[in-house]
Amino acid sequence: MNTTKILSIIFLLASLGLAYYLGSGIKSSIDEREMIESREAAVIEKLQFIKEAQIVYQEVKGNYTSDWDKLINFIKYDSFPIVQRKERVVTLSYGADSSIVTFDTLGIIPAKERIFKKSYNINAANNGIFQGFVYELGAQVAQGNRAYTLDQNGKMVTHKFKNSGTITRVEPVAVGDEVIKGDLLMTIVDNKFDPNINIDRIAFVPGHDDVKFDIYAAEIDKNGVLVDVIEVKNPKPFNPARDEDNEAKNKKPLRFGSKTDVTTTGNWE
Repeated sequence: MNTTKILSIIFLLASLGLAYYLGSGIKSSIDEREMIESREAAVIEKLQFIKEAQIVYQEVKGNYTSDWDKLINFIKYDSFPIVQRKERVVTLSYGADSSIVTFDTLGIIPAKERIFKKSYNINAANNGIFQGFVYELGAQVAQGNRAYTLDQNGKMVTHKFKNSGTITRVEPVAVGDEVIKGDLLMTIVDNKFDPNINIDRIAFVPGHDDVKFDIYAAEIDKNGVLVDVIEVKNPKPFNPARDEDNEAKNKKPLRFGSKTDVTTTGNWE
């Protein structure tokens, strides 16, 4: 074998080795990026659930909690009142309009149901004579579907759903009944989270068996007013580029809320 052939073989093997090395490096980078995206998606999903649980806890208890056991017990065993807000406009004796707001408790549901499911009350959008529902109890409806029809001063107006979900409650309103703006007509419910989530493990960061989210809840003075604040964050980011000292909020470790501001917004939003 002459020198030329030997050099050709050496160059070929070197080229193949380099190609494999570069290809392997690219694939490794892609795999790492996909792994980070997948794990961050799981972290965000868990933070969204915790945020909703904290919001419901605050609505019932009057404050947020930094105690994981209290939050877990609340989700599993506590209850939530369903309150309907009605607003009616009346004309006073001197001609001015005044709003009268009333609140009625329609019932009590498990806190877990309130957290996992989003309930939407469909109220009469205007005064009028009821002309009928478009869908029946149990129907699955989508945002933009027709919901009900009112005769508003001789004009037939069909109002639409503003949200999607399943109709779980229909009020006993008959065709020809007079309804007033704000009257409850029906309720729809939509699932927000996986019902199989392990509630006992909500404190732990997905992808880490023993790492808990950092949680902070307190009542602070904000411009002379006492307000509740909450912050929950991942103390061990999967993305090495996420750093607490980064000026950009969306480049800091994944979190929602703030220790100094009244917000529950996540920095991925």
